[in-house]
Amino acid sequence: MDSPLSATATRKPEGSLTPRETLTVTDNRTGKSYELPITHDTIRAADLRQIKVDPKDFGMMSYDPAFNNTASCISRVTYIDGDAGILRYRGYPIEDLAEKSTYLETAYLLLHGELPTPAKMSSPFFSWDCALFDKNHPGWGS
Repeated sequence: MDSPLSATATRKPEGSLTPRETLTVTDNRTGKSYELPITHDTIRAADLRQIKVDPKDFGMMSYDPAFNNTASCISRVTYIDGDAGILRYRGYPIEDLAEKSTYLETAYLLLHGELPTPAKMSSPFFSWDCALFDKNHPGWGS
């Protein structure tokens, strides 16, 4: 199905050592071209708003029914790919965390970016820190 909006990747100029991280969109209604920045293999839907036939127009919008190709956020904590069945926290598969880590170890991972070492887990400060997350912990409310 042809689209009234055609997009082509901007090629790097001959002799250039670094590629341009942009997407060039040509509006066939007006013949104008727009260069949109690409970040993490995405373009911002709001960047389409500059594409207008008339300056008084609201601007182009994207439509993605059922959010099949919409990124809602960028996260350093969680990675989800529902189609592939992948859920990771800080790079660890959720299956591994569920089988091999405790709730408190996982909470520590989410907050600090790494699993606690055995030395860290045996320290009294770890016990106290974890009391803040587990109301069933003996230190809760102390």
